[in-house]
Amino acid sequence: MIAAMPAASHSPWRHLPNAISMLRVLLVAPIGWLLWHRQWSGALTLVAVAGVSDGLDGFLARHYGWQSRLGGMLDAMADKLLLVSCFVILAWLGEAPVWLTAIVCGRDLLIATGALLWRILIGRIYPQPSLLSKACTLMQILYLLAVLLALARWPALDARPLVWLVAALCAASGVDYLLRWSHRAWHTLRP
Repeated sequence: MIAAMPAASHSPWRHLPNAISMLRVLLVAPIGWLLWHRQWSGALTLVAVAGVSDGLDGFLARHYGWQSRLGGMLDAMADKLLLVSCFVILAWLGEAPVWLTAIVCGRDLLIATGALLWRILIGRIYPQPSLLSKACTLMQILYLLAVLLALARWPALDARPLVWLVAALCAASGVDYLLRWSHRAWHTLRP
């Protein structure tokens, strides 16, 4: 069953997490432009801002009870747009493995397709990222930061070992989503 959303606080600041998520959506275009033009330092800065804002909006929403259905959807959309666009552009430029990009995009396509099918067949969906999904997103952000640090010629850790961790977390998270939401759909649709 789908969990009910907690009642949101009536604070004038309750929309701040949504605004931060929207900022991440708006950062996708400039980050993409900077990556495409190989402006690694600028892209690194904006990806770091996006990564920090991802943690900040979630913390604020949970800590102050400012969670909302819109916020959950904005957060998921911001993550997917940012990460997929960064991986695709870096792979196109030869700076990230194509096979890893295919796994990242495949996972997100699986999740988006599942959400669309849920909406069509069952009804409203309330995003509920698992701990595994959050770890996957965090690792993708750390991988991108490591790649951009190396490209910007900053002292950095080698991003290559992170490739396998990102791939494993994406695969595990995709399977987890498929199994959990299929199980929920089965129990929801069953007479």
